[in-house]
Amino acid sequence: MHVLKRWLIVPKLRVNREIRIREVRVIGPEGEQLGILPTVEAYRKAQEMGYDLVEVAPMSQPPVCRIMDYGKYKYELSKKEHQSRRHQKSTQVKEIKLRPRTDKHDLEIKIRQIRGFLEEGNKTKVSVNYRGREMANQEMGRNVMQSVIANLTDCGTIEYAPRMEGRSLIMVVAPKN
Repeated sequence: MHVLKRWLIVPKLRVNREIRIREVRVIGPEGEQLGILPTVEAYRKAQEMGYDLVEVAPMSQPPVCRIMDYGKYKYELSKKEHQSRRHQKSTQVKEIKLRPRTDKHDLEIKIRQIRGFLEEGNKTKVSVNYRGREMANQEMGRNVMQSVIANLTDCGTIEYAPRMEGRSLIMVVAPKN
């Protein structure tokens, strides 16, 4: 793989004198088949036309080369990649941390934050962290998690049910579609 720009990865194609195969199948600049030619002759034809000889299918027998403007080809590839990245929608996973003894009003504020994240289209990871002797009474944390679930049923779906991971009770809420 060859990196053209920091965000674009283009497979490294062999061009002109980098092609070391004896014979290649050649495709002309307009897409017409020129047949199987010795690489030297194919390179010479490309030079006469003012183009480059680019190996487009190295694994076929014989390898397929195309006569084209390599600089223009790389430019078009980068434009296509840029367009496809522009239309992608990235979803982030936001995180809200709670404690087993989180007060009612504080919990309402956190739930409001989660609602905001879900309305923006982001998944939200909700975790209840236990410290010290709170591990002995895990039911308090489960009650906090159940109240969060009850308040979010209208705008989110539980993607990952509440589950213990180490000293944390964790769940993931996804926006409803």
